[in-house]
Amino acid sequence: MSARGILPRPVRLPPPAAVAVALCALAFAALAVAVAGRHGAPFPVDRSALDWSVAHRPPVATALARAVTATGTGVFPYLGAVVAGVLAGSGVRRRLYGAVAALLFLLTGQAVRYGLVETIARPRPPVDDWATHASGYAFPSGHTTTSALVAGALIWGVARASRRRARARPRSAGWPFAAYPLMVVLGCWAVAVGLSRIFLGVHWATDVLGGWLFAGFWLGLGAALVTRGRLGAVPDGR
Repeated sequence: MSARGILPRPVRLPPPAAVAVALCALAFAALAVAVAGRHGAPFPVDRSALDWSVAHRPPVATALARAVTATGTGVFPYLGAVVAGVLAGSGVRRRLYGAVAALLFLLTGQAVRYGLVETIARPRPPVDDWATHASGYAFPSGHTTTSALVAGALIWGVARASRRRARARPRSAGWPFAAYPLMVVLGCWAVAVGLSRIFLGVHWATDVLGGWLFAGFWLGLGAALVTRGRLGAVPDGR
């Protein structure tokens, strides 16, 4: 097989998706400039969200928030990226390629985020308001960005697996719809991780918003670079 058959062919996003990606990029850039311009000082919405969180922390809710926030870091997100790549492929080589590509996608996004975090250097909320451990600067939120990227990758993998099964079993037309609840759960998980960072007092609300916006942009960029041709060029089962 020639190298040309393996290399990707560019994918053009549908106009609505392209507009959404552009809006995420512009909104993130505007928010980052605003945060940097205030030298990290919280916005009124940041202070209001933190005050509400500190005043509404029953033990059960705090324990649940800690459990949810723990899934946004460590090994779990990287395993999720690998699973997303495996789901996207249909043969051994495609699955392996997809797993590596998804993992690199997440790692590259993390590297860019780390650069932004260190450049903007926004302080976290006061330590006395924390209900869990945290380290480093605040903007954009790492847990929020990571969980959103992994959720997006998993939704992509589930969607590809569903379409593949629907094509293989035309009579099971209802199968693609069975994947929708799982996609919704994944989206809700990413939202819950972000909100848990605010609730636990380790991030300002705009840190979390910045994480979601950055993830939206990075997912759109990934959709434009990862192509059907790249995975489809490798024969199934080899």
